[in-house]
Amino acid sequence: MDQIELVRDFNRFYTRRLGVLDDRYLGLDRPWSESRLLFEIGAAADLRDLRERLGLDSGYLSRMLRSLQEQGLVVVRPHPSDGRVRVAELTPAGVRARADLDARARESVGELLGQLTAAQRDRLVAAQDQVRRLLRMASVVVEAVPDDAPAARECLRRYAAELAARFPEGYDESALIRPGELARSGGEFLVAFEDRTAVGCGAWQVLERRAHVAEIRHLWIGPECRGLGLGRRLLSRLEHGAAEQGIRVLRLGTHSSLPEAAALYRSSGYREIPPYGDSPYNQLTFEKSVGPR
Repeated sequence: MDQIELVRDFNRFYTRRLGVLDDRYLGLDRPWSESRLLFEIGAAADLRDLRERLGLDSGYLSRMLRSLQEQGLVVVRPHPSDGRVRVAELTPAGVRARADLDARARESVGELLGQLTAAQRDRLVAAQDQVRRLLRMASVVVEAVPDDAPAARECLRRYAAELAARFPEGYDESALIRPGELARSGGEFLVAFEDRTAVGCGAWQVLERRAHVAEIRHLWIGPECRGLGLGRRLLSRLEHGAAEQGIRVLRLGTHSSLPEAAALYRSSGYREIPPYGDSPYNQLTFEKSVGPR
């Protein structure tokens, strides 16, 4: 089988093993979808947050909530401080049902793990963690946005705040790309989104148009997404985007307080060069050929 069919086969096996297709999930009088919603509501949950978190359309969510309400497990009422927002809350019966659901789920997984040796359990948990990381990486969407877009400015704000905390001398936000700057100089700003939330960014900006030289700037990944390989993915996208626009050489700089950044650049084919600009934060500077010579 090819890779696509192997993934589909695994999905069919896993959903069948978990009983996702059963109308009586874990022996209860409700399907997996309603059980999952009961779990996600917790003590209380904003309906808008539930829709976004679970990727549900409003009609489907309403039908499941109506079923849970009819079972006496959930009530839906206006938010106490904002009547435009509706909140789902568990009733006392819902709290008991959720506790029962937790207990049954733990028992089910415990029985599954009990068939394996300790070493096999460790391998299974490690493999699941790797699968989760790779699926997260695959689900991240990288988009080109204007450098004055809200997502771009929010990423830059977080980037500057982190550097201000990590650099001994702090970080001056005036060093950031200004709104509209790339439209004047030439370049591209990329933002990485996970579940429509901006979690990383990077840009390339023309330095010497006639020489076809540009600079990689503000490559940053939020702490919540580090370790997934997203920094390398963003860097590669920036390189390809610059090369497609005729850039032949990319330069970049980093601070000695960011050894992980220098390691990424070196492993991505950048070679160290003498300083090329006046940024006080570029204590290490690098260069890479990305287009035809």
